[in-house]
Amino acid sequence: MAKLIIPSLLETLYMVFFSTIFSLALGFPLGILLVITEKDGIWEKPAFYKILDGIINVLRSFPFLILMILLFPLSRIIVGKTIGTTATIVPLSIAAAPFVARVIESSLKEVDKGVIELSLSMGATVPQIIFKVLIPEAMPSLILGITLTIINIIGYSAMAGAIGGGGLGDLAIRYGLYGFKTDIMITSVVVIILLVQGIQFLGNRLATMINKK
Repeated sequence: MAKLIIPSLLETLYMVFFSTIFSLALGFPLGILLVITEKDGIWEKPAFYKILDGIINVLRSFPFLILMILLFPLSRIIVGKTIGTTATIVPLSIAAAPFVARVIESSLKEVDKGVIELSLSMGATVPQIIFKVLIPEAMPSLILGITLTIINIIGYSAMAGAIGGGGLGDLAIRYGLYGFKTDIMITSVVVIILLVQGIQFLGNRLATMINKK
């Protein structure tokens, strides 16, 4: 069984790692824009905020499997194929990006407005407030949010197995469900649970360590 589980676990880790990187690259700036352009934000742009807020809501409304199918053409353009672990990184990243944006928005909103107003009164620019006040002050919450994002992507990657996405989800469905090998299905689920538990533990520890500094 190890010959099946280990390669599938590595595929899942590969998909989750790169999807997390790309979704953060897409979603982090969007989250910052949501915070600074909202009403009473440090770069207030109500019309822009409403459009961005609406787009993110629409993207978050798509069920992942449907979004993955819709993005088959884009996956083919970017990586040259529509199924498999590498191809799945494209829809995983795009599906997680709006989620990341909301997580970042929520974390940055926790920063004390008094600190921001003090920075503004001292003549700090918008970029300075973002990178020297908002992000450092919200770092523990951001780490917990990124941890939540990683766990969310693990869930998406398992669903992607239903349509040839590879990884532990694919193994559980192909061998466990269609192959009637219950032991492989149970083992795949247990490995996914342990993976989620381990990531949550590391995220909690890291956030606690930074919060104590």
